[in-house]
Amino acid sequence: MTKQDIVDTVAEATGLTKVETEAVMNGVMATIIDSLGRNERVELRGFGTFGVKHRMPKKARNPGTGEAIYLPERHVPTFKPAKHMRLHVNDSLT
Repeated sequence: MTKQDIVDTVAEATGLTKVETEAVMNGVMATIIDSLGRNERVELRGFGTFGVKHRMPKKARNPGTGEAIYLPERHVPTFKPAKHMRLHVNDSLT
């Protein structure tokens, strides 16, 4: 499912136009990205929690050549699904 598929589905369910729905969706995504950029946690009850984890620098290997490479210190976005979401997905796919 793509972003456009989600916009189409939500627009049909809410009665909003696709342009309005896409504007709202872009606003939500921009707000989440901005919050993560400020190292804030974003919790959407019933959906999950977005956060940022700090990764220390480490030595790794290129699997093709076996050459050692060094990964720099970095911050990566994370997502932890809510219990309700995990249970729903598991029940739907079982």
